[in-house]
Amino acid sequence: MTIANKIRLLLLAVVLGLAGVTGLSIYHSNRIADAASYSSVNTVPSLLVLGEASEAIFGIRVGIWRYAAATDAAARLQLEKSMSTLRDQVLATFDRYEKDVLSDATDRQLLQADRDAFAEYEKNRQRVIALGAEGKNEEALAAVEHYVVPPGTKLINALAAHRRHNEQLGQQGVQTAQNSLRSAIYQAVLMSLFVCVVVALVGQLISRAISTSLGEAILTARAIATGDLSTRIRHRANDEVGQLMQAIQQMTDSLVRIVSNVRNSANTIGTATAEIAAGNLDLSSRTESQAGSIEETASAMEQLTAAVRQNADNAQQANALAISASGVASEGGQAVQEVVKTMEEINASSLKIVDIISVIDGIAFQTNILALNAAVEAARAGEQGRGFAVVASEVRSLAQRSAAAAREIKELIDDSVGKVESGSRLVAQAGATMQQVVGSVHRVADIVGEITAASAEQSDGIVQVNQAIGLMDQATQQNAALVEQAAAASQSLQEQAVQLAGAVQVFKLDPERDKPIEMVSAATPVAVAPVAERSGEMLLVGAHAHG
Repeated sequence: MTIANKIRLLLLAVVLGLAGVTGLSIYHSNRIADAASYSSVNTVPSLLVLGEASEAIFGIRVGIWRYAAATDAAARLQLEKSMSTLRDQVLATFDRYEKDVLSDATDRQLLQADRDAFAEYEKNRQRVIALGAEGKNEEALAAVEHYVVPPGTKLINALAAHRRHNEQLGQQGVQTAQNSLRSAIYQAVLMSLFVCVVVALVGQLISRAISTSLGEAILTARAIATGDLSTRIRHRANDEVGQLMQAIQQMTDSLVRIVSNVRNSANTIGTATAEIAAGNLDLSSRTESQAGSIEETASAMEQLTAAVRQNADNAQQANALAISASGVASEGGQAVQEVVKTMEEINASSLKIVDIISVIDGIAFQTNILALNAAVEAARAGEQGRGFAVVASEVRSLAQRSAAAAREIKELIDDSVGKVESGSRLVAQAGATMQQVVGSVHRVADIVGEITAASAEQSDGIVQVNQAIGLMDQATQQNAALVEQAAAASQSLQEQAVQLAGAVQVFKLDPERDKPIEMVSAATPVAVAPVAERSGEMLLVGAHAHG
């Protein structure tokens, strides 16, 4: 368990203890409040209601004696009304008690006993009322003594018993409140003591666990500070201190690996510097041979530059001819487009003529119909319409000839329209072919332009190659100087490797863990590349540096 969880557990115990004390206090407070509330809501009102009933019954008892002794009829009538009013008050009081303040089954039984005693009392009181109404005062007084007083005493006893029951309920409520208060104090003290004991025990355990783990961590850190990396940490706790110890162990393991690899790397560096020195000697001789090859390459590149320049000039002339041919083809295409447009206009005019001939043919047909109608009307007119019939016959003949001429013209125009449409199609085909020719000429011009641009780029590229060869020549000279510097650097590196090996001897390692990690620079032997390959790499480095 982590330290944070332990502290949370401690706080949880405190919170639970406080919650328990608070819960008990609330529980007993509610019990005390319930007892006080019951006393104020039920017990006191019950006693008040019973007191009202007792007061009214007392008035009735006094009134019945006065009624029995009264000799005046008006006085008896007034007393009877007063007793009736008090009787109604008693009954209303019993009803109100049952409705508002009735507490339990015993209370209900006592209330019913009150009702029964009052009913018996009223029954006997009515006997006295009857005797008094007849003017029998002595008999009425005797009836009060023998028939009313005993039920009255019984009624008073019933009310007294009822009052005692309510007083006992009130005393029980007070006793319950006192018991709840004592229980609350006792349980709160016990709960507080329990919480204090639990908190003290848990706090002591947490403190001991933290101090022990931290002490072990401090000792380990001091050992590492003195260079002792052979210490093994055995802490297995899962808390934050345990995580700290695991992190320290991981740091120790990493330092062990680093120191081991530094030692091996120092030895490897010593071996590598010796090989580098031998390679530098071979590189020096190869550099001189490479300088002669670069001079021969420069001469050949000059001849190639002249040939590429001549090719670029020829490509420029071909590009000019292609541009001229493209312009001529474009002009021919425009002329064909104009011819196509003219043929379309002729075709439209021919169609309009056909429409006009159709109108003329319709007019001739209508004229023929009119002439025929005129001849019919002339025949109906007889001799008077003979001249009109001759004219109608001539008009009909003229209309027929006009219709025949219009049909012939329409046939000629239709034939002309067909030929014009055929010509338009041929011209359109010629225009499309001309567009293809123009497009092909444009593509040829573009290709020739690309060839020209490529030739120019080749010429520029060869110039750059010549410049690069010059730079390579300079780099070769510089590489010769770098070889001498590398020899001096390898000697210095070997001395530093010896110093590094001496520096890491201060660390004390566990023999079982003193194993190097396989690294390219340490565990893998340094392979010296062939001198020719390394010379080329150095030349390229020099060329990029100067470029």
